[in-house]
Amino acid sequence: MKNETVTIALLQLACGPDIKANIAHSVTKMEEAAAKGAQIVCLQELFASRYFPQRVSPDGYELAEYADNETLKRMGELAGELGIVLIVPYYEKAGRGLFYNSAAVFDADGTLLGTTRKNHIPDGPQYHEKYYFIPGNTGYPVYQTRFGTIGVGICWDEWFPETARILALQGAEILFFPSAIGSEPDHPGMSTRRAWEKAISAHGISNGVFVAALNRVGQEDDMTFYGGSFVSNPMGDILQSLDEEEGVLIHTINLKEIDFARNLLQFMRDRRPETYGPLLTRDAKM
Repeated sequence: MKNETVTIALLQLACGPDIKANIAHSVTKMEEAAAKGAQIVCLQELFASRYFPQRVSPDGYELAEYADNETLKRMGELAGELGIVLIVPYYEKAGRGLFYNSAAVFDADGTLLGTTRKNHIPDGPQYHEKYYFIPGNTGYPVYQTRFGTIGVGICWDEWFPETARILALQGAEILFFPSAIGSEPDHPGMSTRRAWEKAISAHGISNGVFVAALNRVGQEDDMTFYGGSFVSNPMGDILQSLDEEEGVLIHTINLKEIDFARNLLQFMRDRRPETYGPLLTRDAKM
């Protein structure tokens, strides 16, 4: 029988220079979340290290690991031991010169269900991701887990309505968006937090899904990450959020709200995909 309610946890943490310490801190919080009833737990983007794309340096490539690395093996074991679905973002080395910003998804028995590779790669002041990652080649997979069907988009992916729509069309009930977003060095007096929250929660409305967006916090070199992790419902309401401090957001959602929202706002019924050809071009010229 399908679960009607699901308890999710978002681990909003600060990262220091010690990778082993960061991993241990995440594991401790993960265990605490599971003890409080969390069934699906999501870690933040590139959770094991500080946000290294602030700088352009080949030294950053040394942080990448193959998919069979010891950290992921241990995370799979923990998922099985704790009986939780676990989303683990990491810096993936796929071959010589091939690096992805990825997220592994483990089911509640520890089985690796698959990996999502970040599709949209940003580039801007202190967000030099095109130097470190190539665009993902996994598409937009959804994962049938013990506690529901989920989809994952990584940071910049979350801003694009196409990401959410494709995941929803494939049956995702909850969209998880692990992120690393903070200050804008070329606009020091500006915060994108409200725009980030509005843009991503709006995906819940247009697709009739729950959204779980996770950010990191703290000062890392010249960047300040503003946190603000939240869960929103299929009507776009923010159900719970965190501030700019470390915290673990734990919230129970009712999946029956998806049917209510979709029956009220019939976006899926009234779609006209045969008219959307311009979306497949760069400049809408047919």
